[in-house]
Amino acid sequence: MKQFIVAGIGTEIGKTVISAILTAGLKADYWKPVQAGDLDQGDAYWIRKWVPSAVVHPSTYGLTQPMSPHSAAEIDGLTIELEAFKIPTSNSLIVELAGGIMVPLNDKQTNVDLIKHLNLPVILVSKNYLGSLNHTLLSYEILKQHGVPMAGIVFNGPENPSGEKFILNHTGLPLILRVNTESEINEAVIASYASKIDV
Repeated sequence: MKQFIVAGIGTEIGKTVISAILTAGLKADYWKPVQAGDLDQGDAYWIRKWVPSAVVHPSTYGLTQPMSPHSAAEIDGLTIELEAFKIPTSNSLIVELAGGIMVPLNDKQTNVDLIKHLNLPVILVSKNYLGSLNHTLLSYEILKQHGVPMAGIVFNGPENPSGEKFILNHTGLPLILRVNTESEINEAVIASYASKIDV
């Protein structure tokens, strides 16, 4: 039984694709605690499409607006409470966060607090763009500062060999997987990467 939180260094990093690969490779269940916007065709929709065998657990909070969770919750007349989040299964599980690790959940707490509340190791997803080394190392340092265990890192998208080498050397994190830029993401592509994960 393996349970991990998939956290990104920012938004649009590819957390859902990586979550699908991990879900398939570990034969795990999937859970997105907070879904902000796209309630009909959000991240859980893509997991079902790409990993049809996966058990997908309902989000604790399904928010109507594609915004930071604290803002989306406010619009919906809700307050996100950490105590509401309960790990939904004892099976292997992939938990996908909404946004980056410092995204606010309410007036005082961020995704880091949710990570600590769930008490699961983090798989950090990094994607190469101008400034991504800084964002990756900052994310690592914040998680480390809060005593969060990290299982490893996934590099997604365009390669940056020198940057990836520096990140791995600086953090000491194991490389779980490198995912290339694909022209299409489908069930077969997810399955091909799922056979390569090392976690």
